Amino acid sequence: MDTVMKSEKSTSTLFRSAQAVVSLDLIQQPLQLVESRLRRELRSRFEMLTPILQHGTMLGGKRMRPALVLLAANAAGEPTDDHITIATVMEMVHTATLVHDDVLDAAATRRHVPTVNAKWDSQTSILVGDYLFAQSFYLAATLKDTLACQWIGEAARRVCEGELRQVHSRDELDLNEENYLSIVQGKTAELCRVACRLGAAYAGAPSEHVTALAEYGDALGIAFQIADDYLDLWGDSERTGKTLGTDLLQAKMTLPMIRLLETSSPQQHQQIIQILRGPAESRLSQLQPLLQASDARSYTKDRAQAFADQALQSLTALPDSPAKQLLSDFARFAIERRF
Repeated sequence: MDTVMKSEKSTSTLFRSAQAVVSLDLIQQPLQLVESRLRRELRSRFEMLTPILQHGTMLGGKRMRPALVLLAANAAGEPTDDHITIATVMEMVHTATLVHDDVLDAAATRRHVPTVNAKWDSQTSILVGDYLFAQSFYLAATLKDTLACQWIGEAARRVCEGELRQVHSRDELDLNEENYLSIVQGKTAELCRVACRLGAAYAGAPSEHVTALAEYGDALGIAFQIADDYLDLWGDSERTGKTLGTDLLQAKMTLPMIRLLETSSPQQHQQIIQILRGPAESRLSQLQPLLQASDARSYTKDRAQAFADQALQSLTALPDSPAKQLLSDFARFAIERRF
């Protein structure tokens, strides 16, 4: 598949922040093939449905999971046409989870784009998410074996478990860091893990490299989610397209709040609990001074860095290559984009 995986020189940069730039010229051509495949797969014979189905793909952002599939393939073995299919499937599954998330969170925008539920309604969102899941598994079933179906099916189940646990942990103010990380591994990191695992496995990589890349994806996903927790409290809403404090509005216990509660005095602990049980719209303004006076901000940054370092450590099992370097850049970008 050399003609597919070797792209022409491009100035395109898919991931950029004030501190980090990750240029994906190496996989620019296959990423374009993934985009074309997405548009083709999300066309209905009923033309009125096509704009609705394709709108969801605008919400997924910078195609991180397809990029991980393609980079893992390049870093661990020999890419094939199957990787375009797998990368397309991964983006469809990811988008399905976002569309359903936006219903759960009653979100009006994502990355400055109206959500499906805002542009149409919640019933449409649920059905679009279901359509994406169904079409992704049909597409995975067109591969030469059932391995991708098995691994993606398992990953989708774990994502749903993570989401269910998070929903039922709302207002659970004694959630500890161990349980928080377990939830994050399911709802966020699992798709990164399986994207890297599939990319390596379908490239014919040895088992130790498949395992190393799966561990890399897992740690990378956790680092990204912790960085998002940080961003929700201390980020730039203009840059991210998200309103600050949405986790507090929805009573989600994230790492900064877990740390704040665990390190507060008994009197301050009670004050925090009262704020969290009070009016949702005033939680952020009341908690910001307490957060600033604590080590929650620096602790959150340090934990994100620790998982980014863990991801980098996993890559040491792989031979040096341009793709491995880009995977390393991804791990650094996971936190530098935010802090």
